[in-house]
Amino acid sequence: MPGRFYPVVDDAAWVRRVVRAGAQLVQLRIKAGPDGTLDRDRLGHEVWSAEAACREHGATLVLNDHWRLAIDRKLSFLHLGQEDLDDADLPAIRRAGLRLGVSTHSAEELDRALSVAPDYVALGPVWPTTLKVMPWAPQGTDRLSDWKRRLGDVPLVAIGGVTLERVPACLEAGADAVAVVSDVTRAADPDDRARRWAQACGDLPPAAA
Repeated sequence: MPGRFYPVVDDAAWVRRVVRAGAQLVQLRIKAGPDGTLDRDRLGHEVWSAEAACREHGATLVLNDHWRLAIDRKLSFLHLGQEDLDDADLPAIRRAGLRLGVSTHSAEELDRALSVAPDYVALGPVWPTTLKVMPWAPQGTDRLSDWKRRLGDVPLVAIGGVTLERVPACLEAGADAVAVVSDVTRAADPDDRARRWAQACGDLPPAAA
């Protein structure tokens, strides 16, 4: 993994903020609106702007879901949820040289993820999360350790309910990276919070934090 601090954000402005704060790996996750529509022009602009921010700061951009755009933009990383695997053209994704991350929440989903030879696997929610309604119970750090033993050399990402204070527990349990959404974006001082995350994950030297 390019970095262990793995913020997940919903626009290019946030991408720029977190990479300035020290993130080496950031996911852009833009979902359809409440009416189920997505402005394709806006999506393209956001990806272009996020790419530019990552290039400027030497970071790696991961695009969530939009595999066709990831191929067109010649990105390095793509992230797919379990439902995204149903429609994605995995051979085309691999031909394009995209590295692939897959979300998992159960042993069955892990089996499916491993069947597509992922470049990393995300497990969640590790703790309860208020970001969205989850049909799965919190996994806990013991499950992180179990997943890591099964994955071996495949990197494991912890996600869901992770706060700055919980980062050490994730890393000690075997996570190779720790994803975060609201603990940074809803912080009173998001830039400071992101820098502290980068420091806790080892992506930013203490003297620079």
